[in-house]
Amino acid sequence: MELIVVKLIFAFLTSFLFTLYLVPLFSSIAFKLGVLDVPDGRIKKHEKPIPYLGGVAVYVGFILSLALTLSFDNRLIFLLVGATLLLFIGLIDDLINLKPYQKFAGQFIAAFCLVRSGLYLKESFFLNNFWGIPLSMLWILSIVNAFNLIDVMDGLACSAAASAGITFFIFACLSQQWQVALLLASFIGPVVAFLWYNKPPASIYLGDAGSLFIGGVLAIVPFLQTWSLHNPFAFIAPAIILAIPLLEVGTLIVVRTYKGIPFYKPSPDHFSIYLRQNGWTKFNILLYVFSLSLGLFLSSLAIVLNKVSFLQFVLLSIIFCFIWFFFLLINFRLPVKFVRSS
Repeated sequence: MELIVVKLIFAFLTSFLFTLYLVPLFSSIAFKLGVLDVPDGRIKKHEKPIPYLGGVAVYVGFILSLALTLSFDNRLIFLLVGATLLLFIGLIDDLINLKPYQKFAGQFIAAFCLVRSGLYLKESFFLNNFWGIPLSMLWILSIVNAFNLIDVMDGLACSAAASAGITFFIFACLSQQWQVALLLASFIGPVVAFLWYNKPPASIYLGDAGSLFIGGVLAIVPFLQTWSLHNPFAFIAPAIILAIPLLEVGTLIVVRTYKGIPFYKPSPDHFSIYLRQNGWTKFNILLYVFSLSLGLFLSSLAIVLNKVSFLQFVLLSIIFCFIWFFFLLINFRLPVKFVRSS
């Protein structure tokens, strides 16, 4: 046990320190190559161009730590291949601005490769491969795009990713899945290190490369873990843990559809933008996200350990959704008439 604790600490520290060193380096490269996020006055309201490529630094720190701490088996190799493919799709989008269907096609190929390699939902007692594979595809694509969409404010995507990663790490330790725990320690380290540079006011952004990579890892990690030892419904725990980015996707689809905007088109309808328009500071929003993440951890723990019934879970979900939408709806004024966004 002492040896695994040392390995976990080493995995976290190496990935953290590697990334802490690499971020300024990739920031300099981004400035030289012109890979910058330029303000548009509508959604991107930062004062000056900010370099992308932060996600590449996170990825490199993650890979270097894994190389030093973890034995590569087939599942890990397939995860890394899929996550790397998502990173490159995002990087291409950062460089040349892919069309939505091109970006989605790349994500679909990556997700298909992952499920074909055996990384899909198998624990559900009522799902067989016929349903498990397509639902797992939908899950991967939803989480990947959720983190891509939530990355619209300094520190937000990293805060949500760090919270989810720590929760998955705790569950891996509780079930003594030490390989998965080492993987997550190597993932949490670079995310936390990058948050140092990405916290308000951010000096570098993840870019699509980083948000797709982070979303890919967090989408696949639940398939490596055991959830249903005590409760046959516990396979829903990952959806609880990742409820904040998933709610962001759902809210955006509903609001954009109401406004007559295709759901894949950008618009200033993100929850963080609504809150900021109504007086919330960026730090208050991040604190709000961390607070909700703590509640989600406790709820998922209760589900996994079978401490709540299915009805109680439904009630908890309703309460959480009420809290989520309460802060949005009190500030959200949909127009009676609207003009289609250009």
